[in-house]
Amino acid sequence: MGELYVDQTRCQGHARCYMLAPETFEIDEEEGYARVVEGREQSYTEEKVRKAIRNCPERAIKVRGADGKDEDIS
Repeated sequence: MGELYVDQTRCQGHARCYMLAPETFEIDEEEGYARVVEGREQSYTEEKVRKAIRNCPERAIKVRGADGKDEDIS
């Protein structure tokens, strides 16, 4: 099973993910970038999270598979 994460090299801090799924994403107060709330790494099947993934303008929200490669979650 994959693990949801935010690619920090792509995130620009738009916070759309946080607005759509605040129980899954949080904003780093120092840097202003999104990250996945601890314990919510498996939440990518939830509709609100999938909507957040689709609405990320930088396509920074990813799912890393067991093999270490990113899975297609679009």
